[in-house]
Amino acid sequence: MSFDISQYWDIYLCMHQTDDMDIRILGQLQRDGTLSVDALSERVSLSRNACWRRVKMMEERGLIRDRVAILDAEAAGCGLSVFIFVRAASHDADWLKAFREAVGAFQEIVGVYRTSGDLDYVLRARVSDVKAYDRLYQRLIAKVKLADVSASFVMEEIKETTQIPLSGLGRGAQA
Repeated sequence: MSFDISQYWDIYLCMHQTDDMDIRILGQLQRDGTLSVDALSERVSLSRNACWRRVKMMEERGLIRDRVAILDAEAAGCGLSVFIFVRAASHDADWLKAFREAVGAFQEIVGVYRTSGDLDYVLRARVSDVKAYDRLYQRLIAKVKLADVSASFVMEEIKETTQIPLSGLGRGAQA
């Protein structure tokens, strides 16, 4: 009689503690998500099958959400990065629903953050130029009532990364 881990996979996922090997795998994948399992296992000094199982487990647990290609914004015609600062016109559920739908519909808006302090939301947009931003602005205010909107155009990107710090995972931390 052979042991079939698939019967116990859900239990194993819940019990697995993120360890140093997982952190090494995640570090490599954050640098290059296109690595084959063979290349990844070689870089972290782990067998191919063990490496594949760990990656699969981290995907199923939701720690690895996606693997994507990161485009050069300038080459893609969206070289201007804009931070848009919004004060809400209302704070009721209907307004929030309309706002979420509006910002979700614009592909130029690449980040939306509800914040504490004087501003209610900070949006990040990628556009080709100031005229493209103005068109986005006009479309946004036509979709949802806003109390105040201002923007800052990024003059120079000093640092931008998609890599998440792994120090929070620590030895034996539950992910």
